[in-house]
Amino acid sequence: MKKLLLILSAVILTVSLNAQDLPTTTIKQLNGRPIKFNKIFKEGRVTLVSFWATWCVPCKAEIKNIKANMPDWKKQADFDFITISIDDSRAAAMVKAYTKSQGWDWPVYLDQNSDLKRSLNFQNVPFTMIVDANGKVVYQHTGYEQGGEHEVFAEVKKYAKIDSKEVKESAVEKAIKSAGGTIKQTAEESAAEAVEGAVEAAEPAESAPVKKTTDK
Repeated sequence: MKKLLLILSAVILTVSLNAQDLPTTTIKQLNGRPIKFNKIFKEGRVTLVSFWATWCVPCKAEIKNIKANMPDWKKQADFDFITISIDDSRAAAMVKAYTKSQGWDWPVYLDQNSDLKRSLNFQNVPFTMIVDANGKVVYQHTGYEQGGEHEVFAEVKKYAKIDSKEVKESAVEKAIKSAGGTIKQTAEESAAEAVEGAVEAAEPAESAPVKKTTDK
């Protein structure tokens, strides 16, 4: 029975939903200012949202791995990332200190009274969700085990995958820009050599020594 419970506790509950509207529940920014949950998303942007707590070891592990993968992920999908702590108000300073120590460079919010947690109807953290470009909740995921972040990213790519044509165009633009710099540098070097050559040609040649002869 104990073994069965351990297996069940390791199972990740993943729920794919029909698009749902965002709740208007009030949460807080790290500076303490209130803001409506549905107002923290940028219009036309896909956003990955991770709910966490300072006491939640799996939460911190998941976010750490997401952060590590972010540079590579950004090459494959155009999306935003935010985190929301469910720590109570007494831990607000701890949340701020932890996020700073970890070098988090994305928006962090606080759901100190668990109002948003109740609005979204989830029980535990880690809890991850995806909001599409139309501001709809399109995916929810509860729990975390090592490597699970890649499954979540696979879902992100369904809504925020960078078009291959855009990637190719970007690569071509970079190549042209690089080639342009090389061509410019080569042209400048050639011009400098030409000017140097012209200056040298304009300088008077050294006089040849005069051979003296004696009449006999």
